[in-house]
Amino acid sequence: MRGISAIAPLAVALGATATSASAIPENLIPSYFKRASSLPQVTVKGNAFFAGSSRFYIRGVDYQPGGSSDAVDPIADESTCKRDIVEFQKLKINTVRVYTVDNSANHDACMTALANAGIYLALDLNTPKYSINQASPANSYNSVYLQSLFATVDAFQGYSNTLLFFSGNEVINSVSTTSAAPYVKAVTRDLKQYIGNRKYRPIPVGYSAADIDDNRVETAHYMNCGTDDERSDFFAFNDYSWCDPSTYSTSTWQQKVQAFSNYSIPIFLSEYGCVKTARKFEEVATLYGTQMTAVYSGGLVYEYSKEGTSPPQNQYGLVAISGGSVSEQPDFSALQSAFQGTPLPSGDGGYKSSGSPSICPTKSSTWLVSGDALPAMPPKASAFFKNGAGKGPGLSGAGSQDVGAESPGTATAGSGQATATGGSSTSTSVAGGRPADFSMGPLACGLVVLLSSFVGATLL
Repeated sequence: MRGISAIAPLAVALGATATSASAIPENLIPSYFKRASSLPQVTVKGNAFFAGSSRFYIRGVDYQPGGSSDAVDPIADESTCKRDIVEFQKLKINTVRVYTVDNSANHDACMTALANAGIYLALDLNTPKYSINQASPANSYNSVYLQSLFATVDAFQGYSNTLLFFSGNEVINSVSTTSAAPYVKAVTRDLKQYIGNRKYRPIPVGYSAADIDDNRVETAHYMNCGTDDERSDFFAFNDYSWCDPSTYSTSTWQQKVQAFSNYSIPIFLSEYGCVKTARKFEEVATLYGTQMTAVYSGGLVYEYSKEGTSPPQNQYGLVAISGGSVSEQPDFSALQSAFQGTPLPSGDGGYKSSGSPSICPTKSSTWLVSGDALPAMPPKASAFFKNGAGKGPGLSGAGSQDVGAESPGTATAGSGQATATGGSSTSTSVAGGRPADFSMGPLACGLVVLLSSFVGATLL
């Protein structure tokens, strides 16, 4: 894609037009300029995901080589991601979750390669330096933080295989940290408003929760209560309660399905795969079976690569990475067999096409949030709606957690509704395409010049 920027200015200077380029026969357009294959954009309908008119079940792995201790973007390196896509294809997955990306890097090559393999991206927008501090949430909720998140949205919204965005991961992981819940929910609201005001396609935004018995249900209902602008588009949680050998009932999965039977937005497992016993992934058959598909939309296995040198972290990897080589571990073949023996469900899985928002949980000994008011968005962040977020700080930025609180108080319910007054977008449906400010005009102009030169040369 780098060559396009060099050719387009020349074409413009010569007065070429997109209209004239549209008449160029397909067989004369060099493969270099042809669009990468795209995937159907996934949307939310009721309590399920749909790719076009077909129910979409998440079937994938969590992908962060290097782990949390080594913040490296795995989809900014073309050779690394293409190496690992070979393994993804053996598993026949359709989604990878990435926890950390560099929002100042280019991701065209890897996103295109993933799309060509039929794989979507579930992306965490936070990074170690730009995230809500659960111990001091008010202080870490500021415009510097939101600029980083918005910049990541800018970088990935143009890819058709960007499946969804996580506004947070396990920020609430105890009773005492429930006080951070309003800030996580405010971030979800801000992201949805930013996407709407920038006129991007409606990429789902939601939260990945810890599986805490004390307040799992309260967290889920809190993220789904209130006005539409405040509610998550989906809810996910990291569940390690099924340890082989187990069953639908003894694992507590049955109880959880019952607890969420009337939940009105999609639910899926953002992490699963207990390592207390040898992993055979027997839960796969249940997760994609009729007992769960009316409520759940699949899940992501934790995790792709072994990380660290001590238990339990180094017990999770499906593969081991050494230098540039990958070696499949016993868990890899176990998961591969489980997926092969469990086809994706046909039909709509019994999903609910409509439902009501949840009722906000009341303050209790396990839920320390009082009321349902959210902090107002930092005023400085509103400028991004019109002008865009600009260049992301990447992984080497100064960070945002110590910048200080900027919220002026509590927001009025409904005030986060997108007004669609932001800058125009030419968001492409092409996986591997450019971000929102990329239009087909310069490309078409470049084609005219290139093909004119080519044809002229052949006549000499």
